[in-house]
Amino acid sequence: MKKQIIIGDKTFKYKKDALGYFKAILNAYGYGEILNENDKSDVLELLKLHPNFEEKNKSGIQGFKVDKVRFNTKCFHIIKSDSTLSAFSYTKCINGNQSFTTKFSRTCREIIQGDLRNVKQKYFSDNSVKGQVKCQETSELCLWEELVVDHRQPNTFSIIVDRFIEVNRIDILKVEYVEKIDAVYEFKEFELAEKFRQYHKQKANLRIVKKGKNSGRAHQARVKRQKKDLKIE
Repeated sequence: MKKQIIIGDKTFKYKKDALGYFKAILNAYGYGEILNENDKSDVLELLKLHPNFEEKNKSGIQGFKVDKVRFNTKCFHIIKSDSTLSAFSYTKCINGNQSFTTKFSRTCREIIQGDLRNVKQKYFSDNSVKGQVKCQETSELCLWEELVVDHRQPNTFSIIVDRFIEVNRIDILKVEYVEKIDAVYEFKEFELAEKFRQYHKQKANLRIVKKGKNSGRAHQARVKRQKKDLKIE
């Protein structure tokens, strides 16, 4: 039987419920807004679960705000007693430290975020009509925020990462990292990062699809490149 998650005076039956609760708090605020007293209390109890809470709490905590990190992503920030800010991941508080496999895969995904964003921007630049483009799965006109860059089967992102590890005989237990922001890493060895970026560029067949449509496409599980596939330039 799975153990309930208790955060302060809140009890969550499942981990996904806890994640959803704090995601809702995060999304309720605009960039730069300071959390109200009720949300501040909940987020402080959440922060106590962070694997590095003692370090996060060193300078004292005055409050919390929501602000930007890379690619305009929202993130909780600690307002320290000296008025400096420190970003932290609510998912890391709930999930704890990542496994070696998860850490490697997420670092690989971080490496290619700029490339994926460039693919999306080019697709919009080439095809946008009044700020909308067609989903490549449904042909439905969608706004930027309604679409994601998806890896077409069979070369899903996880498959590309697995093959990269295998081809290059990488021992993921020995890979070293540098933490850019809380729970976001880069490889300490630049050559490894660039090697993955080039491997991904070669293997990935991409589509711009509506969120929620990037699953269940066994009918597309062909390695051969298709005319409407998008590539990283």
